[in-house]
Amino acid sequence: MNKAVAQTLEKMIWFNEPAKWEIKNNMLNMSVTPQSDYWRISHYGFTVDDAPFLYTTYGGEFEAKVKIKGNYKARFDQAGLMLRIDKENYIKAGIEYVDGKYNLSTVVTHSTSDWSVITLDKTPSEVWIKAVRRLDAVEIFYSFDDKNYIMMRNAHLQDNSPVMVGLMAACPDGNGFNAVFENFSVKHLPDQRRLQWLENNK
Repeated sequence: MNKAVAQTLEKMIWFNEPAKWEIKNNMLNMSVTPQSDYWRISHYGFTVDDAPFLYTTYGGEFEAKVKIKGNYKARFDQAGLMLRIDKENYIKAGIEYVDGKYNLSTVVTHSTSDWSVITLDKTPSEVWIKAVRRLDAVEIFYSFDDKNYIMMRNAHLQDNSPVMVGLMAACPDGNGFNAVFENFSVKHLPDQRRLQWLENNK
């Protein structure tokens, strides 16, 4: 059985390291950098690529998962998972605070960014986000109990490319907030093409 492996956060790499952060008991506590985000061009007409991102690199097919909490304050405060090939190709998904409401948010960027949201009726104390990468697609799921997962997005991401996967938070409009990530794990998934080839050549 292929078990999920908890990542050693201390061995992961910072992109846009925040001024203040702490890792303890497989938990990342981050003071999110003010006026930071990931976005390219569309709708707003600007490009930003400067929010904190703690990542490790994976190839092939995998499943990544993390529990997220945050004291969101300002419009567009956000925390979640990010899968990134480069500055023009990435997916970020998690919780985003917009006009006083909590939203499940996904931004998919291929040269330009798009944004999809699911507005929540309640204010969750925490949420689990899971990303499953298979071939040239990534499925994004959310859960409030780490048991029942609901898909929120299926998006393209180039296959046969190593992916930076990890923990992202951003604060485009505000003065920063505190985000907490717990139990980040990644597990490799069986290669579907190889399994199909083996099945066809029995």
